[in-house]
Amino acid sequence: MSSLPLKDLVDQWVQLDPDPETRNEIQNLWQREDYEELEKRLRTRIEFGTAGLRGRMEAGWSRMNDLIIIQTSQGLAEYVLQHVENAQSRGLVIGHDHRHNSEHWANLTTQTFIAKGIKVYTLRGLNHTPMVPFSVKKLKAACGVMITASHNPKQDNGYKVYWENAVQIIGPHDAGISNAIQLNLTPQPLVNVHSITDLVADLTENLRRDYFDCLRALSSTKTLNPYVPVKFVNTSMHGVGDPFSKQAFEIFGFAPYIPVKEQQEADPEFPTVKFPNPEEKGALNLAIETADREGADYVLAQDPDADRFTAAEKDASGTWTLFTGDQLGSLFASQVFKSYKASGKPLDKLAMVASTVSSKMIESMARIEGFKFTECLTGFKFIGNTALNLVEQGYEVPFGYEEAIGFMFGTHIRDKDGVAATVSFAELVASLCTEGKTVKDHLQELHQRYGYFETRNSYFISNDQKVTDEIFTHIRHQDVSDLHGGDTYPTSLGSLKITRIVDLTTGYDSGNPPDYRPSLPLSSGHMIQIRAGDATQGASLVLTLRTSGTEPKIKYYLEGKGENPQIVGPLLSKAVTEIADNWIQCAKHGLRIA
Repeated sequence: MSSLPLKDLVDQWVQLDPDPETRNEIQNLWQREDYEELEKRLRTRIEFGTAGLRGRMEAGWSRMNDLIIIQTSQGLAEYVLQHVENAQSRGLVIGHDHRHNSEHWANLTTQTFIAKGIKVYTLRGLNHTPMVPFSVKKLKAACGVMITASHNPKQDNGYKVYWENAVQIIGPHDAGISNAIQLNLTPQPLVNVHSITDLVADLTENLRRDYFDCLRALSSTKTLNPYVPVKFVNTSMHGVGDPFSKQAFEIFGFAPYIPVKEQQEADPEFPTVKFPNPEEKGALNLAIETADREGADYVLAQDPDADRFTAAEKDASGTWTLFTGDQLGSLFASQVFKSYKASGKPLDKLAMVASTVSSKMIESMARIEGFKFTECLTGFKFIGNTALNLVEQGYEVPFGYEEAIGFMFGTHIRDKDGVAATVSFAELVASLCTEGKTVKDHLQELHQRYGYFETRNSYFISNDQKVTDEIFTHIRHQDVSDLHGGDTYPTSLGSLKITRIVDLTTGYDSGNPPDYRPSLPLSSGHMIQIRAGDATQGASLVLTLRTSGTEPKIKYYLEGKGENPQIVGPLLSKAVTEIADNWIQCAKHGLRIA
């Protein structure tokens, strides 16, 4: 496609696009001679990867629109028929959120699959993303599709695919589906959903009831008094989460939370937030204002498709603490461990999973308490599959998380679930309240037992790939290290000696002799993890530097561990300065920390 004349790309689009609105969009751009915009829209195709598709809704091969949805569904259907046994009868599960075009694209996907003779289980109405993997597992379906762009801006939408194991797809399926799409680009006649009723089933009511039954089983405090004197405010960020979170509160026996009314209803325009991401600075301002007005102690928040969660707590002085994803992950891990230990099950059969860029506090917890901890690459496609692999080895895996406020609970959904996280956090608050403690108090107790951990995560904007490559080449060739015979990595970070380097781009792990191959899969972009420590200071650092697959960013994840904040804080500050000045060489390349 990239080598064709622009006029040919325009003609191809006009010929294939079944939607007159987006067809006219391209024609009007051509008539206006807006060749620059047409190049952006038509020169490259939106990439189908391990998270499916996600992008801006408008005409063009590089965007999200009817034609892309039809072509993707045709390719996915053919691939599933070839690679999943009894795919036609096992069927597809499809759900959608509230974004513009979500319901329409869910219908197009349904029509495409039934045209291939594949049964479709439709999730009626607005659903949160975890309902799709839950339903795939419950129904033993061949695959699942969720139409959502999660916490992206309102202009975006997406197409998320789950495999027959109810986990987001990984290689080689991503490449296989992508190839199948290329072989099925011509839209085939669609079938009216109502004309083939035996291929379309609506089990939404039963599946939701089963979901909440499984959610109820997660409760670790069966005899908890729900009438603790705690007020919660909840925001669903204009998304689909409020009805699910409200019902979850009811089945756990809690008094109703106070909703942020301005953000309670599903609204694809997201009128009160530019980026509907609970992690964004200022995203919880309305929720905190509501909590202050209502005299509430805690703010709970889900992102628009309710698969992610965060929380904030007000202390006695009226100051709010917004918990990080890593802090929440450690709190949840401790909560799950406590419940598992109380059950009397053998601790050596317990395992937990976290992404490699997440905090190492669970690693410390596992070492002290005697359970297994495993890390994996970033993304729940890897967390979910790692959990399934551990189950095959005889472990029970009741929890996994990534620092980007994604948390997996129980065994029924091997994906992040913001509703499960919401009631798990509320249960933790209520349990601590009966002991006269706050969540912040409990976090300090965990630090006393497992070490004080603090993170500093951010990124550098690098719009030039050559500059990015040069930066990582510089990091790998500083001519001061004998850790590896070829590349010469740095020997110190923030005054601490580097003790281990894992380069998931070149395939090198200094701590894994004799072949020095990393246990984690290689990364498609640049990714280096470095550990440094000093036993005499009782301090350590873990740094992960990686490029983003979707944005022009060099991300860094930096965590320090020590006895207290007075040791860790200055150590982190020194390391950040060193990374920016000496490793990234911001002055030389004209970059800065975001």
